[in-house]
Amino acid sequence: MSRAEQLKENYEQVLEELKEACVQARRNPEEVKLVAVSKKHSSKDIEFLAQLGQKDFGENYVQEVLAKQEELKNLSLNWHFIGALQTNKAKYVAGKFSLIHSVDRVKLARELDKQAKKKGVIQEILIQVNLGKEEQKAGVEEEGLFSLVEEVLKLKQLKLKGLMTLPPCWCGEKVRPLFARLRELKEAIEKRFALSLPHLSMGMTQDFKEAISEGATLVRIGTRIFGPRI
Repeated sequence: MSRAEQLKENYEQVLEELKEACVQARRNPEEVKLVAVSKKHSSKDIEFLAQLGQKDFGENYVQEVLAKQEELKNLSLNWHFIGALQTNKAKYVAGKFSLIHSVDRVKLARELDKQAKKKGVIQEILIQVNLGKEEQKAGVEEEGLFSLVEEVLKLKQLKLKGLMTLPPCWCGEKVRPLFARLRELKEAIEKRFALSLPHLSMGMTQDFKEAISEGATLVRIGTRIFGPRI
């Protein structure tokens, strides 16, 4: 089987499983968007998936994705930054992504706001929440979430669109309470600050079905589509 045939088969299988998960959760499949995680995979693979109709791609590494954006600038794609973001890299990402999923501290938010202002753009963001309290993972812990939201809402060039989480590597139902908790936190923020947050970015290859059942609107799937990273 050629690379193109394998990609097509994998992609169509993932779309079918997403649809089935939505049906099981009694949700409209239109409410859930697939973000194809293309880090460490080629621009050629991305271009092929774009031809199949995939428009949203997730990347973790600033230099890598900027090179891909240049190579694929003639395609109409939505780029998502989903990796941990150093404050000194904010100038490279502000205005270059449809959505930044990984804002987790005031200093980073302020720098993104500053850089977005320089470029004359409004940057849409998600706040990443570390619900598993894992030291090695980025994300604001639950106790600091509301104060971070309060500060982000003061920044005129940033538009808060929801929350993201990257839970511990538990399989299946064990991780479901964390997804439920992220949804509860989103609803609490909406109530407290009188705003609407359309997105919950949660769920990956191993747990997207549980995430969809708890309200995910963005699921980040890489290996199931592209195969192992190079």
